[in-house]
This record gives sequence, structure tokens and C-alpha cells, in this order.
Amino acid sequence: MPANPAAWITRVARNSAIDRLRRERNLADKRRILEGLARLEPPTEAPDPDDADVAYPDDRLRLIFTCCHPAIAPESRVALTLRTLGGLSTAEIARAFLTSEGAMAQRLVRTKRKIRDAGIRYEVPGREQMPERLPSVTATLYLIYNEGYLGTASDALLREDLSGEAIRLASLLAAMLPEQPEVLGLLALMLLNDARRDARVGDDGLVPLGEQDRGLWDREQIDRGLALARRAAAAGPAGPYTVQARIAAEHARAGSAAETDWPRIARLYLWLAEFSPSPVVELNRAAAVAEAEGPAAGLAIIDAIEGLDDYQPYHAARAELLRREGEESRAAAAYERAVELSSNPVQRSFLERRRAELARSAQ
Repeated sequence: MPANPAAWITRVARNSAIDRLRRERNLADKRRILEGLARLEPPTEAPDPDDADVAYPDDRLRLIFTCCHPAIAPESRVALTLRTLGGLSTAEIARAFLTSEGAMAQRLVRTKRKIRDAGIRYEVPGREQMPERLPSVTATLYLIYNEGYLGTASDALLREDLSGEAIRLASLLAAMLPEQPEVLGLLALMLLNDARRDARVGDDGLVPLGEQDRGLWDREQIDRGLALARRAAAAGPAGPYTVQARIAAEHARAGSAAETDWPRIARLYLWLAEFSPSPVVELNRAAAVAEAEGPAAGLAIIDAIEGLDDYQPYHAARAELLRREGEESRAAAAYERAVELSSNPVQRSFLERRRAELARSAQ
């Protein structure tokens, strides 16, 4: 017998009532989602040429447009779409947004609650609604590709399932909206980066860009990417993806690392910062400036960047430039921090090898 039977009965009754309310709420949520998904099913009879669904050549692409609802904040709609349709974990999404896993989990919970409380309906957008959703759709595909290209939460450096799916969807999007320069630029960027896939990993693990065997680069894919980059430039005003495609094109056109036009790449990163100002863009510009003007110039930019203390590439890039400047002890500390932050074993192994080489040279 409990010490206070009346209080025990009251507590049990209250908990039972809460459980019942939760079940009813979850049932209502699931019913609304199922009803929304049912509306997304392809028609069983011949489609009307004016029907909005005809514009979508792929079910997943149609669902991504549907999830990128303008009533939700842009970053939240991208994060939720990545979680529900993109195949990314909360931890992977958090790294993409430079935030903690706990903070991203809370953002996803708040977004789902807003959808529920505001009664946001799962409706396929028509052509007139595409422009307002397109930036979130391209951001979603871009982040899916990046996770496949970097494999931050995988035992392998490359996740071809993600990068291949992102390229497939971007190709469909470009076929659907061939007049959109940012869509063409996004596809060009993916193809140009993906063309280096076979050269990025060797017998000893990760191979930096400057040390890659360019004979392993997929020239046919590069030609396609360069053609798309030219189409994007001619289609209209530049944006973040078209500028990034131009940066990737500079790497693709160079016959060797020494022939790379690093001053032009540094200027392109300055241009990119006008569209997407961020510490990550500044970090990439610092790397380009280091190649164009020397490691000291790149370090000056890196040391002025704030907000990347928990970002592995920041410490890896800083370590490399410190090593080239002969600052062995500071470089070793930066390598140590980069190793601590590496979630991918291939990247971690590369950094540990660099750190060991530094220690041997210092002896």
C-alpha cells in the first residue's frame, strides 16, 4: 500500500489522462500528415496539362518543394526537409548549420510544433509558388551533396548515396527550371566537385587538392560542369551557387596545382561573401589568399575570423599555414584541436599523419 493512497490514485489518474491526451494528439498529427501525403499521390487518370503536379518529374523533388513551406523560417524549413527527406541525421544537420546537436534538435521540435499549431497544410506548390520556395530547395540539395562529399558522420570520406542523389535531383530541377541561373550553377558546382571523387582518396587516405592525380579526374563530367557554369553565367544575375561554380571551374581548368589562378579564386570568394557572408566563406578566402600571397597573408585573415572554434576545417587550415610558416608548436596545437573535432576517421587519420610528420621534422 502506498503511504498516501488518495494522492497515489490522483497521480495515476492524472498521468493516465496526460497519456490519453498525448495519444489523441499524436493520432490527430498522424492523420493530418497521412491526409497530406494522400494528396501528393500521383493521379490515377490522365493528368491535366495545367495541373501543378505535371511540373514535377520526381516524387522526392515534389516532396522537397512541399516541405519548404514559406510560413516556416528558411533555416528551419531546410533543416526539417533534410531530416525528413534528405536522409541526414540531426548531428549531420547541426554540423552543416555550425550549431550543436542539442540546439538543432530543439529547432526541429519547435518547427514541427509550429506546423502543428498553425495548421500548415501539406500541399504541392504550383508554378507560381515555386520562386519563393526555390532558395530553400536548392539549399537542401546543396547540403545533402556536401554531406555526401565530406562524409562527416561516415566511416568513409565519400557517401556516394547522398552525393549521387543530390546530383540526380539537381539534374531534374535544372531540366524543370532551365532558365534559373542558380539551379544551373548548383548542378555545375556539384558536377565539377564530384569529378574529383576518384582522386580524393588514395592508399594512405585523404589526398589534398594540391596533391591529387588530375589524371583521375572525370574529364567528361568536368566538361559538362563547365558548360553548365557558362549557361548559368549567361542565364541571369550571379548568385552564391553560380559564383561557387566559377571557383570550382578555376580548379577544373588548371592543368596542375601550380597553374591554378589563386588570385582570381580569392577575388571570387570576396564576391561570394557579398551573397553569403559567413566565417566559412572567409576561411575559404583565407586559404586562397595563402596560395596567392603566402601563408602569412592567409593566417592574418584566419586569425581575424570569429565563430569557428568548434569547426574542424578552421583548425586544420590554420595548422597547415602555421606549419608552412615554421610555427611548429602552434601548428601542433592546431592539429591536435582539428583531430579532436574530426568525426570522420579518414579525415582524422590524415590530420594525425600530418601531426606526426610535423613532430618528426621538429626533432
